Amino acid sequence: MKFLVDNQLPPALARFISEEFRTETMHVVDVGLRESSDADVWGYSSLNGFVLISKDDDFATLYSKSPSAGLLWVRLGNCRRVVLLKVFKEQWPRILERFENGERFVELR
Repeated sequence: MKFLVDNQLPPALARFISEEFRTETMHVVDVGLRESSDADVWGYSSLNGFVLISKDDDFATLYSKSPSAGLLWVRLGNCRRVVLLKVFKEQWPRILERFENGERFVELR
């Protein structure tokens, strides 16, 4: 399983998940999608087998219309990077387990 982190979240999150959990994770910047539309990011995720990690509620709408990629919808309010990484460190094992068990849409609150 591999993950793609959207623009609304920092590239440091992708590096953190990759290093801390040995899970293939890239940021949209890493794959040349920095300036791309939501539809293009969703299409790329779908075509390349990524689960998209995003705070953007537009992706929840895209998922409801075309559940062709998995989505981890981050529903945390604005927070510092250190807090974001702490939450991911605490929650990642359960998040990963849910995707491995076949869920395609997971909310992180």
